[in-house]
Amino acid sequence: MKTKFSIYIGLSLLFVLGTSCSDDFLKDKKNYGSYDDTFYQSQERTQAYVDNQYYDFYNAYKSPTSSVVGLYTDANTKLTEELGGTQDLINPNKTIVNAADANAYYGLKIGTGINNTPYNRIRECNNLLEDIDVKGASLDKTFRDQAKGQMYYMRAMQYYDLMRTYGGVPIVTTVQDAAADNPDIQLPRAKVSEVVDQIVKDLDMAASLLPGNWNSANYGRFTKGAALAQKSRVLLTFASPLFNKNWDGSTERWEAALKAGLAAEAQLSQDGYGLFGNSIKQWDSMFLTDNLFCSEAITVQLCGTGITSNVVNNSWEKGIRLASQGGVSGGATAPKEMIDLFPMADGSRPTAANGYNDFTFFVNRDPRFYRTFAFSGEKWGYKENANAVLWTYRWVDAANKIGYADGNNAVSSPAFVRKMTNTAASNATNYQYSGTDIFEYRYAELLLNIAECYAALGQTNNTLAYLGRIRNRVGIPAANNYGIGTLADKYAAIEACLYERRVELAYEGKRYWDIQRWKLYSDDALGTNVSNSCQKLGLAPINGTQRTGNYLQYKNTAASSATDPLAAARATLVADPDAANFQTQLATLATFYNTNFTRTALVTPLDNFNGVGVKIKFNPNYYISGLNTTALTQNPWLLQTIGWNDVSGAPGTYNYQE
Repeated sequence: MKTKFSIYIGLSLLFVLGTSCSDDFLKDKKNYGSYDDTFYQSQERTQAYVDNQYYDFYNAYKSPTSSVVGLYTDANTKLTEELGGTQDLINPNKTIVNAADANAYYGLKIGTGINNTPYNRIRECNNLLEDIDVKGASLDKTFRDQAKGQMYYMRAMQYYDLMRTYGGVPIVTTVQDAAADNPDIQLPRAKVSEVVDQIVKDLDMAASLLPGNWNSANYGRFTKGAALAQKSRVLLTFASPLFNKNWDGSTERWEAALKAGLAAEAQLSQDGYGLFGNSIKQWDSMFLTDNLFCSEAITVQLCGTGITSNVVNNSWEKGIRLASQGGVSGGATAPKEMIDLFPMADGSRPTAANGYNDFTFFVNRDPRFYRTFAFSGEKWGYKENANAVLWTYRWVDAANKIGYADGNNAVSSPAFVRKMTNTAASNATNYQYSGTDIFEYRYAELLLNIAECYAALGQTNNTLAYLGRIRNRVGIPAANNYGIGTLADKYAAIEACLYERRVELAYEGKRYWDIQRWKLYSDDALGTNVSNSCQKLGLAPINGTQRTGNYLQYKNTAASSATDPLAAARATLVADPDAANFQTQLATLATFYNTNFTRTALVTPLDNFNGVGVKIKFNPNYYISGLNTTALTQNPWLLQTIGWNDVSGAPGTYNYQE
């Protein structure tokens, strides 16, 4: 995504055309479509319009764990096992059913002001699509086609996130009169199938108009392959149990999603895309490709290190660095459930039978484990100290006073998230101005989409082939199907795909959407909407579980809370994932752990309500939000969603599976 170059329209036009043009443009923008006939006769102004759309859609996208167009928060990731901390939607002490508490993403009714809300963003796409070939007929045709392709793409993505949030929504593809009393704008909620049809139509149009690649000055803009890949993602969602009550019977939607995925793979391969590298070190380094073409990145948010308003900084580095590294927080705690998730080095599941020990959890793990997490004794450098080793344990003296290794006194796990970190990043400003790009859609995800479609169709050999490509790239041995083993049936194959997504795409903002579309919190029904996906896939429901944190603690009584009892003993210890003797280093570190540490429970659990530990409870009406009070009162013709009450307290009747 092009936000590195997406200067807000007022600034962009000020630079290109002068102050008066900028003022005129903003005046036109407030009139919602009342652009005069000369506006589209300027390629510079039209390009600035396109760039402003990138800004409105993606400027808030500053962390890989964030999602939802225009909003971009990590609220959804916090509902998964990736990050701890009780949120309202998983709090067993809260029940949310009223419109007043529903998701507010829908936005306000279109009026006379400039609001960066979903239907205003859609309106701006519609504006250009309606006018550019008429009022801008003198512009170069290739330029016009590419501008339209980007608008079709963005409109599709906005409808996709509206669909994932609310199910069916009104479909608006023309510039409407924003008058409050205009009956023509009183469109009903469409069926989900109709929304999907519109999204697919837009993405097909985008693919027909966009280039396979842009020149280097325009790298980051959407491409033909990106449009086809998004079509694969949309149709995979539509085929999944959330919207498909016949997911286990009919193959029609799975076949459509597979066809879309294979078409995207073929196009992207033709355009030079594919899995980046052939080693775990290259897998790790691909995330640091800076404003340059990367074969893995189907869509990418280009970030910069500047401090001006037109530069997007990546906030991830700042959020995951610990105090000892010059960070401002306790880092991103890895719950025990994530630590225990990753495969063993041979690709097998981490069980006692396969040699897994959850205390020395770092021994003999999938190569991606060491690039996703950091732990005491592992090398994790930064610009000012390239050879820094992380230590995050604590100790207790005879007076029950507590000391903390290297000043890391806000830690709640033996491991922390380090994926997508830049070891050359500077802590001079607490990593505030990181320029590391964010990969929104990776080629690996496309392969996993295809693998899942094959799985749902019962083609387990093809599933294994695609999963094998993911694992082969990071160095997992090929034996026993890269450790996956034999897939007994389509259910085992689907589960294997979802498992691989949890590992390969960890902390990239994808897990919640997988949980949502497969309805993995529980098999509880919502009216007639029943999937039984947990039972069929052999997965324990997420409801009733909790994200667990622990202290890594010195097992003996320390002489003083002010003196680290292990400072001398650990002085030469390091586990460096790039070292030739890394496995030997890990074995030495494991001995050090067994000799010196114990694992103790947190004083306040990661998942707590008013300090008391709680277990996750996500109610079935939460998968698809109801419309909130503002949306319903300003659009009284819209039906409320099943499982939610409308503004009068009556139960909703809109069923997103029909």
